[in-house]
Formats: sequence, structure tokens, C-alpha cells
Amino acid sequence: MGLIKITCDSTADLSEELLNQYNIDTIPMYINLDGKSYKDGVEIYPEDIYDYVNKTGNLPKTAAVSIKDYLDFFGRFHKDYDAVIHINLGDQFSSSHQNAKIAAGEFHNVYAFNSENLSTGTGHLVLEAAKMAEKGFSAREIIEELQSLVKKIESSFVIDTLDYLHKGGRCSSLAALGASLLNIKPNIEVLNGKMEVGKKYRGKIEKAINKYVADRLEGRTDIVTDRIFITHSGVSDEIIENVRVTIQNYQSFDEIVVTRASCTISCHCGPNTLGILFKRK
Repeated sequence: MGLIKITCDSTADLSEELLNQYNIDTIPMYINLDGKSYKDGVEIYPEDIYDYVNKTGNLPKTAAVSIKDYLDFFGRFHKDYDAVIHINLGDQFSSSHQNAKIAAGEFHNVYAFNSENLSTGTGHLVLEAAKMAEKGFSAREIIEELQSLVKKIESSFVIDTLDYLHKGGRCSSLAALGASLLNIKPNIEVLNGKMEVGKKYRGKIEKAINKYVADRLEGRTDIVTDRIFITHSGVSDEIIENVRVTIQNYQSFDEIVVTRASCTISCHCGPNTLGILFKRK
């Protein structure tokens, strides 16, 4: 029985508790701010980004993990394990996966896997891989299972403001202005490895989020109910509790896990974003 190590990017948005429970190591992405580079979740945190944007009106830039960083990272584990499986942020969102693949090619037992997802959409895959590794599955079996799971992950978020997407060049000035004037809260979905705009909600973020959760869960029989993530970029405890209650009104999940989005995710979506992320059958 081989010993398998599971690793991921900081963008998987898993809590320290979960990372420790399953012996998962993460590698941080970078946030570039005023000519300096900071490690996501190590040297900079989402509130630092929000403060910077509020003060300067400028959005920091996010940067991928370098090949050298991946070489150093994989080098810490490859001798002690039969295989290392690294699960990346989707390759449509960052060049990190490409860099990880190049670095993995330098080792005989390191595999870089493209999650085609972000945040705890990736996190679901990381946890599934870690559970399989604990049970003694081979690297090939884990990767095959991950490949079948990729299309079954349902990731979406409701965004309070389009300002951050606009500043990051992912949304036009006109769209951002229109959303602000009409008080529109768009639902952003991950489809085929890319971000798409789904349903648009009107009104306050609290109301929009509750409607979004109901729309996602009500009457569905195709959901795997072992685990659902509530992942947010900084919302009130009251909103999180309302979401928890709303989830339970529509589906009976074994586990509702609340996690906080990393700097990289927060930098693109801005504050008051919240998503529910789960698996389909």
C-alpha cells in the first residue's frame, strides 16, 4: 500500500482545521501591491486588500506560483511519499497549473491535476483525494476518480459589487455602472472551467443571497448531500447563519462547512461575496 501526499494551491480556500485533519499542504499564490510581492494568507490577508482598494482606488494584481516555487514545494515531499498529487486552481484562471505541470515533470512521482475550478470547488476535489489517500488508494485510482468528479462540482457565488471585477479588467465600466445603479447582485458560476454570469438578483445582498441559495437547492434530487461549503470573502455572522438555515430548509447535508476565501479569490470578487459549493450525483 503506497503512501500518497495531497497538496493544493492556497486558492482551494480550505480552513487550517481541514488542512491539518487530512495532512494537506498548500502553496500560496502571490499578491503584488505597490511593487512588492506578498504570499497569499502568509504575508497578506483579504482585509489588507480591501483597505488598499479603499485608500487608493487601485486593485492589487494576483500572480501565479512560479515553477521554482513548485520545484521547492514538491521537493519537500517526493522522497517521503510514493506519490504526490497536487490539485491546482483551474488553468483558465491562472498559469499556476501550467507551472506546476512543468515542475512535476522533474520528479518521477509528482502529478499536477487541473481542478477546472476555484475556491472550495477545488477544495471538494482536494478533500476527496485526501480521503482516498487515507484509505490506501493508488495515485492512478485517485486521479481517475478526480477526473470523473470535476464535472460534478457545482460552484457559484453572489457578488455584492462589480467594482473589483471591473478594476481587474473582467467586467466593463458600463456593466459595473448598470449593476450599481440597478442594485443588481450577479450570480457568478463556474461552467466548463470558466466564470460565467448566471442569474441576476435585485436588492440588498442579504436578500439576494437567500434567494440564490433557495434557487440552487430547492427541489433538487441530483445533489450529493455529504458536504456543502459556504465560502465567503467577508460577510456578517448573521448572513452566514441565515444561509445555514436556508440550506437546511431545502437539503439535508451531513456537513455544512464555512470557509473564508483567500486573498486571490477576494481580490477578484471583492467583499460581501458568498457562495455555496457542492457536488452533483
